[in-house]
Amino acid sequence: MRGDRFYFVEVTTNHETGVITGTYAVDQQEFQETWTVGGGAQLDHPAVEAAIRWLFLLGGVSAYKTLAPPVLDTGAVALTSDEAKFLRAFYVHGLGEFAYRNGLDLSDLQVVGPQISERHVVQPPGLPNGPLIPFGGGIDSIVTVEAVKQSGVVGRLFICSRPGDLFAAIESPAACTGLQIIRATRQIDPLLYRSTELGYLNGHVPITGVLSALAVVAALAHGHDAVLMSNEHSASDPNLVDDAGNDVNHQWSKSEDFEEGFAKILHQTFGAAPSFSSFLRTRSELWVARAFSKATTYHSSFRSCNKAFRQDPEGRLLEWCGVCDKCCFIDLVLAPYLSRDELSTIFHGREPLEQEALLPIFETLIGRSAWAKPFECVGDPLECRAAASLAALRDDRSSNAVLARLVGEDPLSAAQCAALLQPLPRRSRAS
Repeated sequence: MRGDRFYFVEVTTNHETGVITGTYAVDQQEFQETWTVGGGAQLDHPAVEAAIRWLFLLGGVSAYKTLAPPVLDTGAVALTSDEAKFLRAFYVHGLGEFAYRNGLDLSDLQVVGPQISERHVVQPPGLPNGPLIPFGGGIDSIVTVEAVKQSGVVGRLFICSRPGDLFAAIESPAACTGLQIIRATRQIDPLLYRSTELGYLNGHVPITGVLSALAVVAALAHGHDAVLMSNEHSASDPNLVDDAGNDVNHQWSKSEDFEEGFAKILHQTFGAAPSFSSFLRTRSELWVARAFSKATTYHSSFRSCNKAFRQDPEGRLLEWCGVCDKCCFIDLVLAPYLSRDELSTIFHGREPLEQEALLPIFETLIGRSAWAKPFECVGDPLECRAAASLAALRDDRSSNAVLARLVGEDPLSAAQCAALLQPLPRRSRAS
């Protein structure tokens, strides 16, 4: 059962503690979410306050999904028509997987509230520092960091966690970068942890969009001229197309549509800086894997396994599980560029490609199922087919049963694989 109306009640900033609090309501039930962006942040500048407004608007998505009402009421927050359109797209498309899994149709969503004809540019404070790089410890963000370092530009990492709760899978590779860290926190309302008990809806939220908005606040508050994301080309691909013909994309807030839409909003708000873009937008996961294979410093510390990021610290694995979709994808995409022995070491003897029981997961990754790709942050089927085709050519994989089954009689050609290692065209499908 859906609620009637979602309210953006207010956003407040405690300048003594640095805590930003967003208050929301679904019908009569209030929820709060809090954020911080690190010590020494300048939060009272008008530009930072403008960025906080967007954090407030995008950050409401976790509270919204409890009952997914058909109306977003922005309350005292006035929006231009472009801003209202972007906000609606974020909730409709960002919650596409959530809606699909819960059998909901969010196409009736309306944004109501005060309107303004245009947004007057707010000049940001001085931005003397280089890019702020959101860092999750995976191969994508590691490749971005190393490229920035090699260019001679000095950046800092942006890492967000719950207060007092750090992820070893992020901290270990972060330490390898040698870069300073801006630490942010995000705490959702305790009621959301009782969703099942309280009869609320559950599902995936576009968390990268919320963290993007938080990173912009941090960039302005700490003097950075850019937020540099690590979202690659295939993040724009849907996982499936639903019965109504709508794309459903687990990674929508990593997509080109989100990037271009949010960058446009920021430009209308602040002018040229801070910029918001992805370093990897025109690159395939295959290109990223090849670049990462050369970053040997990180090979013993990175861990993209889903079970390393469980919310309950007691349930987090300190090693790769070797059986989840993400483990399988990372193994497959690195297999053309790292030896069997190297990957066995990385996966602590539990390399997915050496487990024939995992063949169904690999077959889904290369597109041999009704799904375009799993509801995970993984590459598209063409990238996975290319990885399998290239890996199967390695002498140390000549007897690998999983790769033999994946490639079969129809490997991708050398030219098809090579094309994925070149810059790929941008392909926004802005809504």
